[in-house]
Amino acid sequence: MVRVPLWKIVLILAVSVLGIAYSLPNFLSETQRQWIKDNLPSGFPSEIVNLGLDLRGGAHLLLEVDMKFVYRERAELFEQGVRDKMREDRIGYKSLGTLPQGIRVTLKDGSDSSVSEQVRAHIRSIDTRYVLTTSEDGLVIEALMDEAVLKEIQDQVLSQSIEVVRRRVDQLGTTEPIIQRQGTDRVLLQVPGAKAEDVKRIMGRTAKLGFHLVNDSERRGPGDLRLPVVDDSRAGTKMNVKRRAIITGDMLDNAQPGFGQGGQTVVSFRLNAIGARKFCDVSKNNVGRLFAIVLDNEIISAPVIREPICGGQGQISGNFSVQEANDLALLLRAGALPAPMNVIEERSVGPSLGADSVAAGKIASLYGLSFVLVFMLVSYGLFGVFADIALLVNVAMILGLLSILQATLTLPGIAGIVLTVGMAVDANVLIFERIREELRAGRSNIAAIDTGYGKAMSTIIDANLTTLIAAFILFSFGTGPIKGFAVTLGIGILTSLFSAIMLTRLMVVFWLSRTKSGTKMPI
Repeated sequence: MVRVPLWKIVLILAVSVLGIAYSLPNFLSETQRQWIKDNLPSGFPSEIVNLGLDLRGGAHLLLEVDMKFVYRERAELFEQGVRDKMREDRIGYKSLGTLPQGIRVTLKDGSDSSVSEQVRAHIRSIDTRYVLTTSEDGLVIEALMDEAVLKEIQDQVLSQSIEVVRRRVDQLGTTEPIIQRQGTDRVLLQVPGAKAEDVKRIMGRTAKLGFHLVNDSERRGPGDLRLPVVDDSRAGTKMNVKRRAIITGDMLDNAQPGFGQGGQTVVSFRLNAIGARKFCDVSKNNVGRLFAIVLDNEIISAPVIREPICGGQGQISGNFSVQEANDLALLLRAGALPAPMNVIEERSVGPSLGADSVAAGKIASLYGLSFVLVFMLVSYGLFGVFADIALLVNVAMILGLLSILQATLTLPGIAGIVLTVGMAVDANVLIFERIREELRAGRSNIAAIDTGYGKAMSTIIDANLTTLIAAFILFSFGTGPIKGFAVTLGIGILTSLFSAIMLTRLMVVFWLSRTKSGTKMPI
C-alpha cells in the first residue's frame, strides 16, 4: 500500500499538471489568450470557463407561441384538402370555412343523406382524429380537433420552436444559452452577453418564406391568399397569390447577404436538390407569369419569370438595409418558426451586476479556501500541508475541466465550488484521523499509513458516492442554475477523490521514503 508504481506516479503527476495548465487561461487577459491561440500549437490550453447570465449579463426573455395561429393554419390546410376532395367528386355546397380549431361544411338545401355521408368520408380520409358532428337535417357538418390532437400539435410546435430558437441564437455567436420549455406554449430564453434588443429583433419574426404563383386574374380564386405588397414599386397594393407555395423555406440550403446590381442590398440563396428541381419544373411551365416572394405574409418582391430558372440559385431584393439583409439571411438559414412568438416578459442583466457577482463569488471562494487551508495546517502539521497542496491542485483541476467542457458557470455553480472546497478535505481528515488512531495503538509509521489508507477507503467511497448520486439527480431533473450547481459539485467530487486519495498519498509515501525508521510522524 505504501509503495506506488512508477507508472502510477507518472499518471498522477501528468493529470495534476494538465489540470493546472488548463486552468491557467482563466487567469490571463483576452490579449494573452489570443496570443496563445495564434502562436502555439492547436490544442494548447486557451479556453476559459463560460460565465452564465447572472455573472456575465445578458438578455432574459419569456416567449409565448401563438397557438391560435397554429390551429387556424392547420384548419386552413384541412379546409383546402376537403375542398379539393369535394371538387374532385363535384359535391356542391353552400359554404365551406374554418373554425378556431376545425372546419364547417354547409351543404346545399335539399342535399340527401348520401351526400352528407360522402363529405364525412372525405373528412375521415384526410384525418381520422377530428371529431365529427352533424346537424339534424344533415346539412351542416363540423370537424373539430380533439384534445389528443391539440396536445400533439402543442408538443410538436413547441419542440420545433425551441429548435429554431436554438439555431437562431447559435447564429448570433453566443455561448451556452439557456432555452427551456415553460408550460404548454412558452419558451424561456436566456442569452449571456447579448443585448435584449438584438435577441428580440431575431426572435420577433416568424421568417416563413414561400414562393407563390400570382393569380393573373383580378378576381380572387377559391383558396387564394390576398397579401399586401411591401416592394417599393407596388407598396400599398395587394395581390392574389396561390395558397400553396412552389418553394418553401425548408428547401433552402444557404442564404447570405450581398449586393446586387447598382449596389442594392440583396439576400442570395441556394436551393437544395429538391427545391431546385421543383422550381425548374414550375418555372418552365409558367414563363411570363408573376411569382411572389412572400415573407411572413407580405410580398417583398414579385418578379416575372422571364425564362426557366434551373440553377437552384437566386436573389431576394426588397429595399433592405445592410442590417435587415443580415438578419433575413440569418433567419432563413436558421429556419422558420412554426408560429409567431410574442415576448411576454423581458429582463436585462447588466454587466456591472454580473461583475459584482463574480467579485463576491471570488471573495467567498478565497475565504472558504483560506479557512480550510489554515485549519488543515493547524490540525495536521506537515500532513496538513500535503492536504493543502492537494486542495489547491483540486481547485485548479475543477477550473481546468470546466474550461475543457466549456461549461457555463453561474452563481449556484460558484456555490458548488465553494462547497467542494470544504468537502475536498473530508477524505484526508478520515485518513489522517485513522492514522493517528493506529499510531496511538503503537503501530509503526508504515503500518499506520497502510492501515489508515486501507481502512478509511470504504467510508470515503460511500460518502462521496452518495453525494455524487445527489448531484446526478439534480442535473437530471433540475433546470438552469440547478444544473450548474450539480455540474460543479459532481466535477468537484471526482477531482477531490483523485487529489485526496492519489495525490496526497503520493506525497505521504514520498515523505516516508525520505525519513528514517522511528522518526515521529508529523501529524
